[in-house]
Amino acid sequence: MSILNLGILAHVDAGKTTLTERLLYAAGVIDEIGSVDRGSTQTDTLALERQRGITIKSAVVSFAVDDVTVNLIDTPGHPDFIAEVERVLRVLDGAVLVISAVEGVQPQTRVLMRTLRRLRIPTLIFVNKIDRGGAQDQRVLRSIAERLVPAIIPMGSASGLGTRGARSAPFGAADAGFTTRLVELLADHDDRLLAAYVDEETTVSYRRLRRELAAQTGRALVHPVFFGSAITGAGVDALVAGVKEFLPAAGGDVDGPVSGTVFKVERGPAGEKIAYVRMFTGTVRIRDRLRFRPGNEAKVTAISVFDRGSASRRGSVAAGQIGKLWGLGDVQIGDAIGMPRTTTTDDHQFAPPTLETVVVPRRPGEAGALHVALTQLAEQDPLINLRQDELRQEISVSLYGEVQKEVVQATLADDFALDVSFRETTTICIERPVGTGAAVETIDKEPNPFLATVGLRVEPAPVDAGVAFRLEVELGSLPPAFVKAVEETVRETLHQGLYGWQVVDCVVTMTHSGYWARQSHAHAVFDASMSSTAGDFRNLTPLVLMSALQQAGTRVYEPMHRFRLEIPAEEFGPILPVLTQLRAVPRTPAMRDSTYLVEGEIPAARVHQLRQQLPALTRGEGVLESAFDHYQPVSGTIPTRPRSDHNPHNRKEYLLRLRRRV
Repeated sequence: MSILNLGILAHVDAGKTTLTERLLYAAGVIDEIGSVDRGSTQTDTLALERQRGITIKSAVVSFAVDDVTVNLIDTPGHPDFIAEVERVLRVLDGAVLVISAVEGVQPQTRVLMRTLRRLRIPTLIFVNKIDRGGAQDQRVLRSIAERLVPAIIPMGSASGLGTRGARSAPFGAADAGFTTRLVELLADHDDRLLAAYVDEETTVSYRRLRRELAAQTGRALVHPVFFGSAITGAGVDALVAGVKEFLPAAGGDVDGPVSGTVFKVERGPAGEKIAYVRMFTGTVRIRDRLRFRPGNEAKVTAISVFDRGSASRRGSVAAGQIGKLWGLGDVQIGDAIGMPRTTTTDDHQFAPPTLETVVVPRRPGEAGALHVALTQLAEQDPLINLRQDELRQEISVSLYGEVQKEVVQATLADDFALDVSFRETTTICIERPVGTGAAVETIDKEPNPFLATVGLRVEPAPVDAGVAFRLEVELGSLPPAFVKAVEETVRETLHQGLYGWQVVDCVVTMTHSGYWARQSHAHAVFDASMSSTAGDFRNLTPLVLMSALQQAGTRVYEPMHRFRLEIPAEEFGPILPVLTQLRAVPRTPAMRDSTYLVEGEIPAARVHQLRQQLPALTRGEGVLESAFDHYQPVSGTIPTRPRSDHNPHNRKEYLLRLRRRV
């Protein structure tokens, strides 16, 4: 039996979870279709998901279509939870992108389709809600072709739009218009097909066209479009048939080397970690020891595999399958199981969070419990990115938006009985070095109190180059453990630069090194006061690095979003001053029918304000899309971030804090 790992993606409220319910019902997995409004769906299992009627965490269910086992992954539609979608994309064989026939192409729809195309994931498009008032077919098709992807082919026609009796009828070989459009679409990528069609139209069989459509869909060159309603079931049978016909099944050698990816981590009833793994090659069995990160290895104690519904206990999970593994206590989302996959795609397909807020427990004495709870949440969502300031006894978390803040608050209350509040949300900036700086501190020379010599040079690197650590000292002049201590501390220290923001795009070179070898007094045990340790290098490195960084200087950059704004023509004049006030830089607007299209750049910190003001400014008719685009230097007052306890800026305070720890 072949396997297909299928993702369901959509803008929020397009009907993605309802479609999942309909597919499970049609396959006989469930006896009754759950309701998002009533909180009775199979995949929205969190209490908060049922209360709010939105998907927050990805969920996996399985069903069979003839001889194909489909592992269906329902993903969040709200942009605040885009990190969940990113993790799912790594494990998909194909996707269904759901679009509402009423609202049409929406901001998140465009973000998702761009990413699906970039990753070349075979994708079908399902235009949902044809039974809803205001549903349209041709307008939505034009919008898809103009704003998402031009290479689409409608696989049927819709009738009775906007009524409970709305239906979708599939096209067939007898539909001349359909076959003509199909040939024209496929011929763009197949010259032989075009030549055969031009020579003699009748020589190109309908069966050949369907085979070529499946081949080009599998290569993510074209995208079949289906119309239907997840609520009534109209058009869903045609979609299911399309999933089987057009999306490629999972490959992979079950006898090959073990290779898989962890795309989700959750905690069981006893607090144990459960890793969701997509297997690409090989087979994992109970009691196998798995390596999932350099230096991390653990024994698998239990396995569940998804098959015809939820996961059931098995003795193994093989290539192509999705399984849940127990026993990997230190596993993290994104870890490669066994042999890492070779891929040409970036690790992150979406921008990192650009917002941050301080979480404050309402009841005194719960700071420790809050830190433990947030640490567990960060395991399930690495982009939460905790930052603790021990001096102020504050914990900050990274966010994509205000809705995510509400979810974190509700999760802490429901799962950990913690009542919390939040400070005002702020924008996360970055720092980049302006020039080159160097510093060195030598062992046994004032003011160096540590048994280590460390010299570092900091230089700028190209944009998006990250942080590189290099050695200019002679190999072997320093024990590897000490070199590792310096590199790890360099990367840790750069989390907060001169203004408190993370320093990126730089090269740090170790220029000097020295240590005292392990020694002791006569007939005595090892004496740390006479011998260098890794701790000496970890404690000295921040002082040297910050001195070099101060000499180099840094510039603060703020995140910028690209935006696309559609507004009624008569509202164009009043909105321009608002854009200027919010520091947006619009390009020359374009007129389309009775609508102005305005594109440009706006600081990420101002997007929320624009979104709040837009309904009143445009009588509810304005549509705003925005997504992170780049960082640009901050002009005017430079925003600073409170430093954490790891603060080598003030040498005296830093050394006093180290002594208190000892």
